[in-house]
Amino acid sequence: MLVPLKWLKEYVDIDVTAEELAHRMTMTGSKVEGIHKQGEGINNVVVGRILNIEPHPNADKLVVCNVDTGTRQYRIVTGAPNVEQGQLVAVALDGAVLPGELQINRSEIRGVESWGMLCSGEELGLTDDDYPGAEIDGILVLNEEYPLGMDIREALGLDDEVIEFEITSNRPDCLSITGIAREAAVTLDSVFRMPRIEVKPGIGDVNAEAAVKINEPELCPRYCARVVKDVKIGPSPRWMQQKLAAAGVRPINNIVDITNYVMLEMGQPMHAFDLDKLAGKTIVVRRANKGEKLITLDEKERLLDENMLVIADAEKSIGLAGVMGGANTEISSETRNILLESANFDRGSIRLTAKALGLRSESSSRFEKGLDLHNARAAIDRAAQLIQELEAGTVVEGVIDVCNGSLDDRVLDVSWKKVNQLLGLNLSPEIMKDILTGLEFKVEVQGDILKLVVPAFRQDIEGVADIAEEVARIYGYDKIPMTLMEGTVSRGRKTREQRLTDMAKEVLAGTGLYEVVTYSFTSPKVYGTIGINEPKDIPLTVKIGNPLGEDQSIMRTTLIPSILDVLSRNRNRGIQQCRIFEIGTAFFPKSLPLEELPEEIRILTIGEYGPGMDYYDIKGKIETLLKFLGLLDQAEFIPHVHPAFHPGRTALLKLGTVEAGVIGEIHPKIAGNYQLEDRVILAELDFDKLISMAQDQRKYKPLPKYPAVTRDLALVVHKDVLAGQVEKCIWKYGGELLEAVELFDIYMGSQIPEGYKSLAYALNYRAADRTLTDEEVSLLHDSIVKGLEKDLGARLR
Repeated sequence: MLVPLKWLKEYVDIDVTAEELAHRMTMTGSKVEGIHKQGEGINNVVVGRILNIEPHPNADKLVVCNVDTGTRQYRIVTGAPNVEQGQLVAVALDGAVLPGELQINRSEIRGVESWGMLCSGEELGLTDDDYPGAEIDGILVLNEEYPLGMDIREALGLDDEVIEFEITSNRPDCLSITGIAREAAVTLDSVFRMPRIEVKPGIGDVNAEAAVKINEPELCPRYCARVVKDVKIGPSPRWMQQKLAAAGVRPINNIVDITNYVMLEMGQPMHAFDLDKLAGKTIVVRRANKGEKLITLDEKERLLDENMLVIADAEKSIGLAGVMGGANTEISSETRNILLESANFDRGSIRLTAKALGLRSESSSRFEKGLDLHNARAAIDRAAQLIQELEAGTVVEGVIDVCNGSLDDRVLDVSWKKVNQLLGLNLSPEIMKDILTGLEFKVEVQGDILKLVVPAFRQDIEGVADIAEEVARIYGYDKIPMTLMEGTVSRGRKTREQRLTDMAKEVLAGTGLYEVVTYSFTSPKVYGTIGINEPKDIPLTVKIGNPLGEDQSIMRTTLIPSILDVLSRNRNRGIQQCRIFEIGTAFFPKSLPLEELPEEIRILTIGEYGPGMDYYDIKGKIETLLKFLGLLDQAEFIPHVHPAFHPGRTALLKLGTVEAGVIGEIHPKIAGNYQLEDRVILAELDFDKLISMAQDQRKYKPLPKYPAVTRDLALVVHKDVLAGQVEKCIWKYGGELLEAVELFDIYMGSQIPEGYKSLAYALNYRAADRTLTDEEVSLLHDSIVKGLEKDLGARLR
């Protein structure tokens, strides 16, 4: 809300600077976002009169003007095409500064000394909204009389300070100059002056000129209408244009400007219809018909539905109630008779209409917060008063006032002791009464009770907590003493799952992975992009009731598409190597339609691409994590088939009998769906299973006293035999003295028979109580070799 300080001072005496006012208003709950000083970039520019004009002796397109600034005359060279003798103009004197930090100095132009510059509206940073004629080609000509030498900012009304307030949704009364003035009066301990509204007797009878019919009284609790005849459409007076422009509203014409002026002044949106364009001279407040269309004032056609409230005449809709008027009854230069509207509409209805149409206006932003029912009548009378004062038309006697809401006072009983208890203060009821009276409450103290009549404009006041807040903000939050909280001391700590999750993320980051976070919403089409095309293979998904779009219309059941999207985005931006992981939630409905919340499972997904990356790279990272979780001894990687992965380069991770996830290389076709030409390695694991099975208890094991004996073992096995099978067999026959088994070489080549491969292992043997002899180790080693030959058909290379 932009509040010009000069306009604000018409309703409350302010004897402090704008900065001090902003600070004090913020401290009482009316937060100030900033202070904008009009004309701040203009300095040493004054009003001058052109006395005479002479041709430039050395330039055909330049002239020399003698300009009087009241105390001195100056010779100024200009090339403006519209200079004439006797004009009042804006003169930038020697040393002047214009917007954009443009410095004006005395200079010589084609041999003639120029003591300044005659300014155009553009050079002063003005538009026609700021001053009529500011956008013409040439100098700015002042169309009113001003004292010579007057600062141009004062002459053009650019010497004001505009305070920008952040208005919270519970205080729609402050979306007005008078609302801010009320708050300022209480804050500064000053007196608030509401504008005096007096409408002179009009002609005729309004009921003979128009009629109002409310078909939806629950959505329109009050509708006030006035008729004005013989309207003279023209520009509004300069003072009104200046106020509107300073408050951020573009002046249009006198009638429209009056409705906007009243909205800003009193917080009540208004609208003016061309009465002669209303069929049947009747206003009907109804719901829109299905498929009904309306061209609004922004010249856009809107498709309406039955949930939207419209203002109509006897034949057609003429406006969106509380949002925007229709172009078919717009005020124009030919308008002669108008109907003024000042109404109160249901806040929920206005909000839903504005949201559905993507159309928010100054009116809708006020209506959707809830407005005072009483204010509708006062505002329309204020508009009629201004029309009479500006001689913009003849007001017809009377007001059509259809009121279906309650205008009764709201009475509230509050314990002043409870207020003190909530605030930690010890204020007397008299102090509270003074504070609340200043806020326009009617207050009576009856023992322990404050009997309050709530001001009609304070729709947010509902109970004792609201009254406590009013007392606190005016009394001063800084005056509330600091106290320590009392109660038993509790010590919070993370759960086992939270601790393990945090440590797992550290381990994964330590392996060179970067954590990412992706959306839980996704598109139904992602299953096709990862190779799941059969309807029977697509899992049940939770559909979102109000999605932002089809690409975010379901809750995900897999993180593979999300990770591939991130990898694709990085590759398209020229990132040559990318290693990422995410621990995110997947959602699995137990049945459809939903009868209970879906099962939420945390999934760990790792994705990589880049030079030298392959299956074994990501497998090593997973083994590092499993070792940290105490699960490596149970891990087994088994060949697996998955539609998103490359056949023959994919494994299923099993922890004992539990299937924990899949790991492998993404199928080239699937990678191509994401514009990834590199080899992409990916793993998707059930993180909740990993955490639930984790062995987080660590046992101390002393360092060995006796040396280990290392023997290498090179085997030739069929190519279908897995390295994991060989390793399990070695452990099976190695006995208690076998300490470690490490695969260090895999070879397939000319020295190995077709269909076979060579695996080389390093085996460590150690005893805890003695040094092993070669004979003992040899016996164990031979036993392992025989076992491998028996179980897997392996032979020594």
